[in-house]
Amino acid sequence: MKKIMVLLVLMTLGMTAAACGNDGFDASQRVSVYTRDTTSGTRDGFMKGIGFDEASANDSVLVEGFATSDNNGIMQSMTVDEYGIGYISLASLNDTVKGLGFNGVEPTVQNVVDDLYDLKRPFMYMLRADDDWESPEIKEIAHAFVAFLHSIDGGDIINDQGAVSLPSNYTWESVRDTYPICQADNTGLTLRFGGSDSIQRIAEALSAEFSPRCGNVVTENDHTGSGDGYRRTQGDQKDQVVGKHIGYSSRPFRGEELDVEADTMGQLAWDAIVVIVHLNNPVDSLTAEQVRKLYAGEYETWEDVLE
Repeated sequence: MKKIMVLLVLMTLGMTAAACGNDGFDASQRVSVYTRDTTSGTRDGFMKGIGFDEASANDSVLVEGFATSDNNGIMQSMTVDEYGIGYISLASLNDTVKGLGFNGVEPTVQNVVDDLYDLKRPFMYMLRADDDWESPEIKEIAHAFVAFLHSIDGGDIINDQGAVSLPSNYTWESVRDTYPICQADNTGLTLRFGGSDSIQRIAEALSAEFSPRCGNVVTENDHTGSGDGYRRTQGDQKDQVVGKHIGYSSRPFRGEELDVEADTMGQLAWDAIVVIVHLNNPVDSLTAEQVRKLYAGEYETWEDVLE
């Protein structure tokens, strides 16, 4: 009976593949598992979201032979690795890969807003300490930027980039006069951003729209991971050449990162984490348990998932 069921599953898989242009997908092939490194906010949110908390900061519990890459690297891998599985920020998802449903719910902004999609996490920011700025002007510009990102205008940009902004009741125009620095010529000043690469696209869009609204201040985005959101603003790298004025994290701040002044950090948005596969993969949705088993090595092939 089991053999008959397996044959039926494979026949169904073949028909699904043909219908979706997936000719040649071999479900018996070993799954290639891709993950972020242990400092990644995306990894932290993903592993906790699938019920695999111990894998957030521990590679030893993952399936043998997993590959580690950054957000863009995982995206690129899923465009060529037909049997791979990875995860990225919803804000980074595009039509070069297939984003899977999670626990039967599609990964959409509206489903995040409606609190229907389980695999979500906060996008956070951190400023330098109040007494640790290279100039009063840069400090004022940084605080003006935070006001901008929390405005209705900033929220529209965040939403346009695929994340979910927090509610706002004011426009930038209504508070602009509160920040007189933005009436000055700031072309000789540079505001430096870093931290989570999952937030990079949003950060670049926000800074590009903010610059002409604040004296054409120069903005510089250099994103190397959530851990650097703290390290390069208030941690051990803040005074090095890589130091930043504003750092982003795609996970809640934790541990020593919380030992800062409360008004130097906050949340800018919600984001979903999306499980992604190659476009030829016939799978459309996975449960948290199925994903956990793939990352733990309990499922080794796509055939295991489909049984």
